[in-house]
Amino acid sequence: MFTTLISAAELAARAAGSVVLIDCRHQLTDTDYGRRAYAAGHVPGAHFLHLDEDLSGPRTGDNGRHPLPDVGRLALTLGALGIGPDTQVVAYDDAGGMFAARAWWLLRWLGHEAVAVLDGGVQAWQAAGGALDAITPVRGNGGFLLRPTLEATLNADQLLALLGAPTLRLIDARAANRFAGQDETLDPVGGHIPGARNRFFQLNLDADGRFKPAAALRAEWLACLDGQPAGAAIHQCGSGVTACHNLLALAHAGLGGGRLYPGSWSEWCANPARPVATGA
Repeated sequence: MFTTLISAAELAARAAGSVVLIDCRHQLTDTDYGRRAYAAGHVPGAHFLHLDEDLSGPRTGDNGRHPLPDVGRLALTLGALGIGPDTQVVAYDDAGGMFAARAWWLLRWLGHEAVAVLDGGVQAWQAAGGALDAITPVRGNGGFLLRPTLEATLNADQLLALLGAPTLRLIDARAANRFAGQDETLDPVGGHIPGARNRFFQLNLDADGRFKPAAALRAEWLACLDGQPAGAAIHQCGSGVTACHNLLALAHAGLGGGRLYPGSWSEWCANPARPVATGA
């Protein structure tokens, strides 16, 4: 069972039909990109799930750009892909796991442990000699089983109550300029939640878009956590997507745990009563 990452070689060695593949390709500034990319060519047998339509819930204007989907609806969606209680699931994208990590976290949120991200995504698959095709696989109900969650969350009010605590380790996965309140193009307010530390999710990757070795990530994350246990950390980003990449990196490094603030900055800044900080 693969529970964090799987290499292209390991995926190719799996018997046909033993894995359910989820194509999670997406672009925040071109929301139809993933569907076009999937139609042009995907890892054989993969199903496409859209970040906005399948891996997020409806927006209300104050719950962030990618609120968590309804649990029951998501379970039906996953079951319709043929995912049963013991099915190995592999999610991939072409953005270093930026969106596949969201699918990984969501399946774990619903209690499904056998889910991994294809390390290096489509690029690694093709570099290893893997072909793409444009065939949409037949869906079949796998009877997805909801089980106790493997991931923890907290809401804005709970986070607000923790601000100022010396032990707070709130990790923001956005790029440094957005964290500082500069060049903000996705949300109406620039800045970050007071007390947050910046750990850009792309720092989890090496130059070829694969995750760094577990030992290297462990050392980097222990420095970022600065004496606090990984399980006590809170993770957020712009809308609860790339924070999952940091949680995946921690799991890969053997430092699992930590809570996700799903609404993240896009939810936080929607309420002008909540405090905002700027600068590095």
